[in-house]
Amino acid sequence: MGDSLNRLSPRKRTCQGCLLKEETIVSVRIRMKKMGRTHRPFFRICAMDKRSPRDGRVLEELGTYDPSIPDTDARAILKLDRIDYWLSVGAQPSGNVSVLIKKYGTAGTHVDVQKAALEKIAQPRVIPDPGKPASMPTSPEPETSEEKTESASTAEAESPAKDSTEDSTTAEPAKETAADETAESDSGDAKETDTAKSS
Repeated sequence: MGDSLNRLSPRKRTCQGCLLKEETIVSVRIRMKKMGRTHRPFFRICAMDKRSPRDGRVLEELGTYDPSIPDTDARAILKLDRIDYWLSVGAQPSGNVSVLIKKYGTAGTHVDVQKAALEKIAQPRVIPDPGKPASMPTSPEPETSEEKTESASTAEAESPAKDSTEDSTTAEPAKETAADETAESDSGDAKETDTAKSS
């Protein structure tokens, strides 16, 4: 009797004379296959045989997951109709893939947010104008009419101050010349008095 139980199909197992229990064995799993390079991972979501290694042969590729994208809702891209098919025939998703299917699947909780995030990524990036290089010498720019009036008003404000300093410098030599003239006139008067006395 023991030999006949051992010859049963692998789906049916017995427990030493107990009733036969039928155990369902799922051979297809939906899981991530690691791609990319060192420090830059990229995952493909695939339907794979349960016994195959992580990066082994796949039955079908069902989407991608890129953790390097800054917007978390735009990271997962799924083929919804094919995932629904594999789930309907009995494929079991892994833990991480089941979270992605719950969020971004057919009746997902984040489907609208994902569409908005994917549209945002699809738009072209706006690169600001870098301006002139700092190493280039600056050339004098032509003055505008406002700058001309400002420079003229500042020049007028500075010119009386210059005139007053010029007056003070010219006034000092004038005082010196007046003092020289009085000294000469005094000495000239003394000479005249001397000549008058001697005559």
